[in-house]
Amino acid sequence: MTTRKAVDVSVDAMIEDLRTLVEVESPSRDLDALRESARAVAAVIETRLGGKAMLVESEGGPHVHWSGGGAPRVLILGHHDTVFPLGTLARRPFLVEDGRATGPGVFDMLGGLVQAIHGVAGLDDRSGVEILVTADEEVGSRSSRALIEERALACGAVLVVEGAADGGGVKTGRKGCGTFEVSVAGRASHAGLEPAAGVNALVEAAHQVLDIAALARPEVGTTVTPTVASAGTLDNVVPARATVVVDVRVESADEKERIESAFAALAPHLDEAVITVEGCVGRPPMPESAAAELFAVARKLLPGLEGRAVGGGSDGNFTAALGVPTLDGLGAVGGGAHADHEYLLVASMAERASLVAGLVDAIRSA
Repeated sequence: MTTRKAVDVSVDAMIEDLRTLVEVESPSRDLDALRESARAVAAVIETRLGGKAMLVESEGGPHVHWSGGGAPRVLILGHHDTVFPLGTLARRPFLVEDGRATGPGVFDMLGGLVQAIHGVAGLDDRSGVEILVTADEEVGSRSSRALIEERALACGAVLVVEGAADGGGVKTGRKGCGTFEVSVAGRASHAGLEPAAGVNALVEAAHQVLDIAALARPEVGTTVTPTVASAGTLDNVVPARATVVVDVRVESADEKERIESAFAALAPHLDEAVITVEGCVGRPPMPESAAAELFAVARKLLPGLEGRAVGGGSDGNFTAALGVPTLDGLGAVGGGAHADHEYLLVASMAERASLVAGLVDAIRSA
C-alpha cells in the first residue's frame, strides 16, 4: 500500500455541516426524527460528493448509502442515530467555543461523519468508495446488520468513523457485547396474611443476580454486570414477577459461547419459580488482528498514532468478525460520548479528514 499527502479541507465548512447535522435531532427508535436526520445526512453527502445518496428504509429507520461508482474497494461506516431524546438541543445547543464544538452527537458520531465526507471530497477520484450511515447502531443494529455485512464483504475493507480513543488514538480491538434479560415468574400472595403461599419473584431475582455476577472473568476480559432490575406491585403483595437486565462484554469467541451457555442454564433456587432468559452477545468480539494491516498504514500516514483495544462495541465488530480488515475510531477527537459534556476538538478535524482520505487512497492502490 502507498500513502499520500494530506487533502485540502475547510474546517469552517466542516463546522457548518456539523451544525446542520447536530441541529436535526435523531434519537434512536424515533422514526420521524430519524427520517429527517437521514435526509439531512444525504443532503450533506450529495452537496460535498455529488451523486445520489440513497435512503434504505428499515424498521429501525432510514439508512443512508452512497457510492462513488466503480468496483467497491472500501466502506466508510457510521451511524446517524444518537442516544439523546428530543429536546436535548434546546438545553444544549450546538456551540463552538475555545476550540471545542459541543452539542448532542458531536463526538458520537456526527463529527466523524462530517470529517469522512470532507476527506473523501478532497480526493480527485472517489471511485470504489462507499459510505453507509445507519439508523440504529445505538440500539443494537438489528435492522442494519445484514446490510452492513453485505457491503463490508463487497468492499473488502472497512473504516469506522466512530469517535477516537482517549488521546486521539484509533480503536484496533473491541470487546463483544450483549444484553440479557432474565425474567422470574413467581406467585403473588398477601405479604401479611399468607406470605408462605406465594413464590417471591424478588427473592428469586436476588439469587439470580448473585449467580449472574459470578459469571464474570475479569482476568480474561469478561465482565457481567447486572444493570437494571424491577419487581413487585405493592408493599403488601409478595411479588409475582421480576426482571433483571445484564450487560455482558467478552474478548473471545470462547467466552461468548460460555456466557451464552451459562445464561441458558440458569436454574431457579425457589420451588415453583420459573426462569426465562432472552438475549445474547449480539456483537461478536473485534480481534486486534482484524485491524493490524490498516493500522500499520494509518501509522505511516500519521506517525505516532496509537491504537487501543476498548470495551465498547460498534458496527466494526460485525465486519471484523467476517474477516474483513477493519479499523475503528477514525472519527472525531474529543470525549464525553453519551454525556452532557460531549465535545469535539476542532483543531483535529482537518487531520482526521486527511487520515480517512489517505487510508482510502492506500486501500485502493494495494
